[in-house]
Amino acid sequence: MAAQSPSPARACARGQTLAQKLVARAAGRAVVTPGEIVTCRVDLAMFHDSSGPRRLAPMLRELGAKPWDPERIVVITDHYVPADDDDSRAILRFTRDWVREHGIARFHDGEGICHVVLPQKGHLRPGMFVVGGDSHSPTGGAFGAYMFGIGATEMLGVLVTGEIWLRVPQTLRIEIDAPLPDRVVAKDVMLHLIGTMGSDGGRYRAVEYAGAGIDALPMQERMTLSNMTAELGGQTGLIASDHVTLAALREAGVDVSSIDASSWRSDVDADVDERVVLDAAALAPMVAAPHSPANAHPVGALAGERINVAYIGACTGAKLADLRMAAAVLRGGRVAPGVDLQVAPASVQDQQAAEREGTLGVLLAAGARLLPTACGACAGYGSHRFGPDVRAIATTARNFRGRMGDAGSEVFLASPYTVAASALTGRVTDPREIA
Repeated sequence: MAAQSPSPARACARGQTLAQKLVARAAGRAVVTPGEIVTCRVDLAMFHDSSGPRRLAPMLRELGAKPWDPERIVVITDHYVPADDDDSRAILRFTRDWVREHGIARFHDGEGICHVVLPQKGHLRPGMFVVGGDSHSPTGGAFGAYMFGIGATEMLGVLVTGEIWLRVPQTLRIEIDAPLPDRVVAKDVMLHLIGTMGSDGGRYRAVEYAGAGIDALPMQERMTLSNMTAELGGQTGLIASDHVTLAALREAGVDVSSIDASSWRSDVDADVDERVVLDAAALAPMVAAPHSPANAHPVGALAGERINVAYIGACTGAKLADLRMAAAVLRGGRVAPGVDLQVAPASVQDQQAAEREGTLGVLLAAGARLLPTACGACAGYGSHRFGPDVRAIATTARNFRGRMGDAGSEVFLASPYTVAASALTGRVTDPREIA
């Protein structure tokens, strides 16, 4: 006999997780139960120049369909910018023409990486249900929104109907018991989790980050946690909305007067599938060796490994907060001979802020080479891909063989603190050793 889902009345007997609340709202239900399949109304669909019009337009044309609601679509160019070949120029031209043809007003062209630009432009709110045409779309969960990545075929269905089906996920709750130690940051937490739980540790569950350590994190650090939920194998990475959320929304120009942040958090009696509690005091800077984020170890285990490129880039590791971390280590110093320190800010807004406050000046004075604000080498695009002899340490989320360039290149993953410290020495270095 097939297993039956608990009835709504029985589900009401227990509290709801944040994931259940968000899915229930999108499904037009009072409550939902993990394992149920529900149809959800999409509040917003986001895609970029690589995942978007060039893939979706032919399928829409074949169906004779148009986007269901141009006001609920955000398009961002970040993969093929700057265009340095004919193919890139053609893709960007097609994207711009498609956006204009369909009246997409929320179009951000060359303003930075989609996962950073989307919230900076005020498109996210707590309680929203959002889909993105990129695997790092869980970043939006840092704002109390249910956001996850989907492929082109699923996005086609969303564009035509404004809806998507979803199996209500179980919740993996990650708690950090206290604020993080000095020079230990969200990237280290994620590498620790991926290294200990594996790249399938999330098992396509909703991962909720909580505890005193999360409460103390600024928004861009929370974004890093949600972003790298993809590397942990989770569907989305959620953080309850609070005063930090509201402050970030205000900064993005959002009117928060009607937003009840306290509504979007798990009930105290909600059931979770698994609970992991991290001792903040025991966490250390982490480094993932080639060629997997799951190949992660405390920095001491890999200290001394030679590198010749230090890359500060990507949605995961080049936001304003990340640039500030690197500058704190590099201030007054100079990169080691033979090391190419590359900095590709995650958004134009963050680059401009870093320039105004002097952070960018510190990086450049230390010998950094400023690269375009785009996905660039992280996604294997453009003219700055790594060559076969590169041994890099990078703030990116992934270090799969050949992802950032030639298959002969080797990439270590680390936090901006650790990448900057390693740039100073030419070897993998514990950032706590740099004054």
